[in-house]
Amino acid sequence: MGRKFKADKLFDIVNFLVLTLFGLVCFYPLIYVLACSFSLGSAVDAGKVLLLPKGFHLESYKQVLGDRQFWVSYGNTIYYTAFGSLFSMVVSTPAAYVLSKKRFKQRKMINMLLSFTMWFTPGFIPLYLNYTSLGTTNNRVMMLVSFGIQAFYIILLRNYFEAVPEEMEESAMIDGADDFTCFLKIYLPLSKPAMATVWLYYAMSRWNGYFWSIVLLKDMNKIPLQVYLKQKIIDQSLVWEYASSIGGQKYSYNTIIYALVVCSVIPVLLVFPYIQKFFTKGVMVGGVKG
Repeated sequence: MGRKFKADKLFDIVNFLVLTLFGLVCFYPLIYVLACSFSLGSAVDAGKVLLLPKGFHLESYKQVLGDRQFWVSYGNTIYYTAFGSLFSMVVSTPAAYVLSKKRFKQRKMINMLLSFTMWFTPGFIPLYLNYTSLGTTNNRVMMLVSFGIQAFYIILLRNYFEAVPEEMEESAMIDGADDFTCFLKIYLPLSKPAMATVWLYYAMSRWNGYFWSIVLLKDMNKIPLQVYLKQKIIDQSLVWEYASSIGGQKYSYNTIIYALVVCSVIPVLLVFPYIQKFFTKGVMVGGVKG
């Protein structure tokens, strides 16, 4: 018994050390980016920054925050994320509820069609033609509608709704409740962890949306933050523009990019801790059915 206790204790210690080391390895890139954003441009360009800032200053952030296009792109991303994920949840949640009911006659057929879209896609060109025909090009509202739902998340919510005991719904209906009342008063309150998890997936998909945004949005006043980041980081013309305009300054092109990256992840770092408790409860959503 004592030998088994020692083995378990040794396992816990090794497990703690390995996970701590793994966590530090994952966290280090963020620390490095943060340190570089506050460092002298010459120190960053020479590779002297490893953990702590070299020559602490805020000039890089002043350059980023003073750029009007940065705020326009930031506002667009917040708009696409907030209203896009809200629209997605408003559509996906009732759809999942309906598809979880066996009394719905077309349930099997729609579930089959929904699953079919996960495995078979028409290809890039037909999708592009479809989006353009819907008027998605340079249209903020249609960007919300065109990418409103994903079949996988509807299936996750459907499985969670199926795990809710049917007796609760039957008791409510005996007392005079209809489907709409059961959905609002029973299923939604019991499904907060699942809904928070799916909302997080939708929100992160919107926040990180890049490919279709750069394809469909040509107006600089409508592009999201990810497209703006691409223009700053990849476009060589901007590299030379910065290189020729910041000579002798405390900041450099690299420190501006690092400051831009830090500013872009701040909302995620602020929001995630508040919804983490729901995420940990709903991370296995759809995995087990009652």
